[in-house]
Amino acid sequence: MSVVSIVEGHAEIASIPVLLRRPGIEAAPPFRVKRNLFVKPGALEQALKAAERVRPNLTAVLVLLDADDDCPAQLGPALLARARTVTQLPVSVVFAVREIEAWFLGGIESLRGYRGIAADAAWSDDPERPRGAKGRVEEMMGGRGYVDRADQPALMAKLDIAAARLRCPSLDKLLRDLEGFGLIG
Repeated sequence: MSVVSIVEGHAEIASIPVLLRRPGIEAAPPFRVKRNLFVKPGALEQALKAAERVRPNLTAVLVLLDADDDCPAQLGPALLARARTVTQLPVSVVFAVREIEAWFLGGIESLRGYRGIAADAAWSDDPERPRGAKGRVEEMMGGRGYVDRADQPALMAKLDIAAARLRCPSLDKLLRDLEGFGLIG
């Protein structure tokens, strides 16, 4: 029994299974669908069908995208409705507001001293408000450069999920959905 993710970015292919495994969820290898295809009818549906065909014993599906400038309250229900036309599995559609790196800002204190993040790194504002969370994380790395395919999974493994959840409603939604599916307590 496992959860399969459908994500838009290369970094999420590695980082989302790390996030799911932390509370003990078995994570099947994710599928990647380019962002511009997600909004077009057919691509999400094809990915869901492929997931059910090649990933045995699925329990649920997590569709995760960066919201960027889109309104999750509008696009999310539309994607969920499309998903429900092709699968009977529980499906969660989550938009990281604005981007997944906002979750790192939400729990930045837990990442201090790790992967070059400053020992005094702090974020006092709403982590999901500013555009460019990835750049803000990079600034806290002292200019070493944020490499999403390497840093995102590593930071996800170290992130204080409970702290980030309190400050990032999109992460909270993801976890509430997984709780609702009975996958975490």
